Amino acid sequence: MRPKTEQQALFMLTTLCSQSEHCSQEMRERMDKWEIAKDEQERILDYLRKEKYVDDERFCRFFVHDKMLYNKWGQRKIEQALFMKKIGKDVSTPIFEEIPDEDWIEVLKPMIEQKLKTTKGKNDYERSIKTIRWALGRGFLMEHIRNCIHTIEIEEEDEGL
Repeated sequence: MRPKTEQQALFMLTTLCSQSEHCSQEMRERMDKWEIAKDEQERILDYLRKEKYVDDERFCRFFVHDKMLYNKWGQRKIEQALFMKKIGKDVSTPIFEEIPDEDWIEVLKPMIEQKLKTTKGKNDYERSIKTIRWALGRGFLMEHIRNCIHTIEIEEEDEGL
């Protein structure tokens, strides 16, 4: 692949950013692949930020929303993915703080109900432990997992009456 000029890279990146959300790190990775010099990369990134083609906070907001609702990821897994994209805690923490616990529980509860039905174990305790490990692996916080399991147990007791 031939190295791209600064103008070619700028045109390609503005086109890409106008089609979907991207973060600064994704732009850097593309420019590295295209063998764009570091000083040119900074000029291009400055332009993309100034013209609002790239906005890491906006990207983070959409990323968190999409991963939570469509991929059914928990907060820890999303935080890890954002870390890989070099989105700082100063950007992500306020966004996570805006999301009420009920929203995480609303995503997690149906998943735990389904998992409990299909998890095998010697007793309810073993099934719960396996389900907790599974939910932790999906990146959910222990407090949300406990809340969901407790709520499910109460609902099952009420149905048994």
